Amino acid sequence: MLTKKQLDLLEFIHKRVQRDGVPPSFDEMKEALDLRSKSGIHRLITALEERGFIRRLAHKARALEIVKLPDAMAGKVGGFNPRVIDGDKPDSTPAAAMAVDGTGAVELPVMGRIAAGVPISAISEVSHNVAVPQSMLGAGEHYALEVRGDSMIDAGINDGDVVVIRETTAADNGDIVVALVEDSEATLKRFRRKNGMIALEAANPAYETRMLRDDQVKVQGRLVGLIRTY
Repeated sequence: MLTKKQLDLLEFIHKRVQRDGVPPSFDEMKEALDLRSKSGIHRLITALEERGFIRRLAHKARALEIVKLPDAMAGKVGGFNPRVIDGDKPDSTPAAAMAVDGTGAVELPVMGRIAAGVPISAISEVSHNVAVPQSMLGAGEHYALEVRGDSMIDAGINDGDVVVIRETTAADNGDIVVALVEDSEATLKRFRRKNGMIALEAANPAYETRMLRDDQVKVQGRLVGLIRTY
């Protein structure tokens, strides 16, 4: 699954290659996706490469090659059918799968991996389910994510932990949230508002606080629990 920004970039590259025979420049990609810096394009390209949709070719200008197109582009480009994930979580999250079993546990979908470090793109598909004590959950919809990185280690969140997230778009100062940055990256950080900006704070002195405008950050959920396997 791809985020909307990843899909938009892949479609833009594909159309330009079909039209001109060469991929667009990074400046053209940045302008087409209305991003403020090329670093956002670099991160999107890395995510697409990791998922096997594009390949970077060494020693060539504009060295990008489309390897495959997702089903999400069906009906839009060459017979592909749109199936866009807006943000990090499919619209079809299987809430029905959150059934209570005989032990009082609730089965939550594990939606993929979330960075607790340098932001990475979240994987937006259910990899498996995890049993969560019903007492951990309150009202609303929930999902789980596997943590990658160590930037929240001082908050007791380690690499490999599974975090339980309550879906919400609102957060209070001090909440640990899943934050979507510039519609392309997801990260687990402590949320604060400072001087008209949003601070995404790590819980590890090795990582700097990121200061972002309000329109650059979308809260996707709030941490309500953690599961650790020894």
